[in-house]
Amino acid sequence: MSRVPSERKGDAHSSKTRPAPPGDDVAMDTNMDTNTNTRAPEGTGTTRDDATAATTGASGRSDHNVWVGLSYDDPFAARSWLRGLGFVDGVVVDGESPGEIRHSEMLWPEGGRVMVSSRQKADRTFVSEAGAATVYVVTDDPDAVWARADRLGATVLRPLEETDYGSRGFSVADPEGTSWSFGTYAG
Repeated sequence: MSRVPSERKGDAHSSKTRPAPPGDDVAMDTNMDTNTNTRAPEGTGTTRDDATAATTGASGRSDHNVWVGLSYDDPFAARSWLRGLGFVDGVVVDGESPGEIRHSEMLWPEGGRVMVSSRQKADRTFVSEAGAATVYVVTDDPDAVWARADRLGATVLRPLEETDYGSRGFSVADPEGTSWSFGTYAG
């Protein structure tokens, strides 16, 4: 992997970088706060600490930049199952073949989203194998999600319980084997 040049004049998306540590092939962005995944706005004179404070909640952290992508043999059934748990429909981009989803999103009402696509799509660049993922979803009401999972007949991997790390939650598997954990632990 090549290193990013230390400055690119005239590039509105450029940022200051410093050389990567030995053995690391990626240059480090000095405007990026690696604890919060926030970047100080370019050319504003704002520090990344100021940007972090302006974009994070009470926890001092914002995790809105991580989206998991999952592939399914039947992405329509997967979207229906997720809807049954409480996810909300987002965008759907049809694939090249009838019944194929190239890209779609399911939004979690409390924040975050997952991308769902067909496993047998023509472009296999971002295809995952069945059951190859585990997903953790933060929720303020795991009991309500547990009740919805029960109504769906979800396969229980870990029943609803209080954990020794201060979370209340559970884990289930979707019909194609992906593990879904829901809990109150938010880091």
